[in-house]
Amino acid sequence: MLAGDRDTVVPLSKIRQLTGSHMVESKSISPHAFSVVEVDYSNVDATRSAVKAEFRAAEGFSLTYLPFVARAIVDALAEFPHLNASVDGDRLVVHGYVDLGIAVDLDHEGLLAPVVRSAEAKRLRAIAREIRDLADRAKARRLSPDEIQGGTFTISNNGSAGSVLTMPIINQPQVGIISTDAVVRRPVVAAMADGGEAIVIHPVGNLAMSWDHRAFDGAYAAGFLKRVKQILETRDWSAEL
Repeated sequence: MLAGDRDTVVPLSKIRQLTGSHMVESKSISPHAFSVVEVDYSNVDATRSAVKAEFRAAEGFSLTYLPFVARAIVDALAEFPHLNASVDGDRLVVHGYVDLGIAVDLDHEGLLAPVVRSAEAKRLRAIAREIRDLADRAKARRLSPDEIQGGTFTISNNGSAGSVLTMPIINQPQVGIISTDAVVRRPVVAAMADGGEAIVIHPVGNLAMSWDHRAFDGAYAAGFLKRVKQILETRDWSAEL
């Protein structure tokens, strides 16, 4: 439809055009499939609450859910390596390192996915620092080209904007991308110390993953998400800090 007298024409920025082209290409290349798990973040919250003041005083920013999710994904990728891979023609190239892309919104003008290099060698605090630094410099347009290229797996942090379920588009030539959707407090059934069950209020959120059906099948994707969920819900996160 052509623009009329009552319309406003907004030229697409260079980054909007590049993002659109990249996403259209990805949808045409990869047979996208979609899987979701629900995560109870009460275990994560216990650590966040305990270290909140100390962490902010030491680091200068708040400890969000994102570094915990990133850390859990990195460890789960070691057990499900075909998710930390790239498709090259009729071959799957499985990477021996995790360069973790973190999608950053540029004030609704576009997206960049700066990369946490060798994330498998970094613990929670180091990952939190690097995510914060990359996000700050992305928004200030101070990233070098090398810092936004070559990721092996990507996280899209849509929960920070309040979304509860997002189907992200795979960042080529990767084979998986996870959306961390909003964490909200709601009733859940929890196991009690005496072996019984009770309805309690816990922080709960979805982790939604788009994945390339050429690289693996649903059981593999589900197994990976189940492992990420298990790590988030059961790990002693205080030991990481």
